[in-house]
Amino acid sequence: MVQFLGAIRLAPSSSLFGFAHSRLRFSLPKYSISVSRDGYPQFKRTFNASLQSKSADAQTAVQAPAEQSEIIFLGTGTSEGIPRVSCLTNPEKTCPVCSKATQLGSKNKRLNTSILIRHPRFPGSCNILIDVGKFFYHSALRWFPTYGIRTIDAVIITHSHADAIGGLDDLRDWTNNVQPHVPIYVAQRDFEVMKKTHYYIVDTSVVTPGAAVSDLEFNVIDEEPFLVRDLKFTPLPVWHGIGYRSLGFRFGNICYISDVSEIPEETYVLLKDCEVLILDALRPDRSSSTHFGLPRAMEEVRKIQPKRTLFTGMMHLMDHEKVNEELIKLRDTEGIDVQLSYDGLQVPITL
Repeated sequence: MVQFLGAIRLAPSSSLFGFAHSRLRFSLPKYSISVSRDGYPQFKRTFNASLQSKSADAQTAVQAPAEQSEIIFLGTGTSEGIPRVSCLTNPEKTCPVCSKATQLGSKNKRLNTSILIRHPRFPGSCNILIDVGKFFYHSALRWFPTYGIRTIDAVIITHSHADAIGGLDDLRDWTNNVQPHVPIYVAQRDFEVMKKTHYYIVDTSVVTPGAAVSDLEFNVIDEEPFLVRDLKFTPLPVWHGIGYRSLGFRFGNICYISDVSEIPEETYVLLKDCEVLILDALRPDRSSSTHFGLPRAMEEVRKIQPKRTLFTGMMHLMDHEKVNEELIKLRDTEGIDVQLSYDGLQVPITL
């Protein structure tokens, strides 16, 4: 069930690491994937990453065929992003991953975890975001022009930490200049947080007359399936630290879980027959109190058995090329298709 709250209205709507299982230990040599690059000139110096299966010249946006659904990874990093300022300014120690992240086209450059689902509808296509963190606007600057994205048809929120909702204010650029409003789908507990962190957006009556803030339509969801522009989303409840509930989402046979420390038993049923799993994997050696590390994430992959897995939410200890070089070996040893994602990755999907 979804409650539409608007502003405010109510209406219902329908280094070294090991994998625990295999006891493998990796020295992580260099690995690269053949890709093409986009050099969109306005943002090239600051925001540059390589793309997987499509290329664009300096003036032309990349777009998928109208009938093809796809996921675009707008961000694949932690709350502070990669590189870290503290690493780049440390006079005593060089951080290899953060140093690489400053290079043009580096897949180690990561902003807040977020994906965009582009789904064909008549006419045109539908653009649905999952999360708008504090670096969202920077991600949009880089990838919206590149992929020819203009409108935002909805935003679905996983939880109410800053790396998931910190960019709500930036949606004003869309509601002031592109479209009348942006629908937000959010759990009640997280909507209560927004009432404090973004009170002036939730209740626009407090805004000074003439000031332009984001015009958002809040739809409160529970843990039952709901529709967004005719596309069904099934919440995947998980724990993101002790006592803190976060939501993943299933759409079609795609399962997205970006912030997780434990998966409840009842959620595994919702993951059955998953074709593409996008899963939290913070660091190479161990889990933290709020996130899966790579060994635990691999345990979950073996349990869930998706056809393909892409890890997200990586910190600066995860070197993209080195980790992926070892992960790709699992195709031969265990028949597991698993890789790290990266900002700007474009994945065609079937919905």
